[in-house]
Amino acid sequence: MNDCRAQLAQQLAESVAEALRTDLASRERALLVVSGGSTPVPFFQALATKDLAWDRIDITLADERWVDAFADDSNARLVNEHLLTGPASAANFVPLTSDDATPEQGAEVVNERIENLDWPASVVILGMGGDGHTASLFPDSQELGLALSTDEAVVAVRSPGQPQPRITLSAGRLHQAQRHILHLTGEEKRVVLGRALAGDDVRELPIRAFLACPLAIYWAP
Repeated sequence: MNDCRAQLAQQLAESVAEALRTDLASRERALLVVSGGSTPVPFFQALATKDLAWDRIDITLADERWVDAFADDSNARLVNEHLLTGPASAANFVPLTSDDATPEQGAEVVNERIENLDWPASVVILGMGGDGHTASLFPDSQELGLALSTDEAVVAVRSPGQPQPRITLSAGRLHQAQRHILHLTGEEKRVVLGRALAGDDVRELPIRAFLACPLAIYWAP
């Protein structure tokens, strides 16, 4: 990891920790929504060291692959290995999967689990793919329209370009946050974000669903 990305991870961790402290001063619990992938790992590791009332913090994911929690490509595994360590192990992690065979079958129980959290979230941290997707809002997904419009908390998603079915928080649910952050690294992502900012077709680049509201962008080469 280059120095710029390491510095970015530390800055993001400081900002998120301060947001959680601020909200915990006036609320019994605070909710943090994070994204998976390789980009947030240094941020997770930095945030895990912060002095927070972790036992009053709930953590969930913006989206998840419908795989076993111990699978290599499980976002839950990523969070458990890199964020829920040391002091942060006292946090309450709420996964997006169930024992059901498919996300369509499990969506109802996961939806209820997510509805029971203390919304609005203190912070939602989004990532973005090279195709402009965020969470599991994929431009080629048949469920994109539903995920962008539903009042339900979660949506089962299948994308032709993805090997596993997924479950994602809906755009409406992701909007229910005090603060939104977009965490990006690399020149390719900067170019895609520039394209997104220059247009308004959400179905072409779903990240656009979040560009019209206050959004802090954390980017490093």
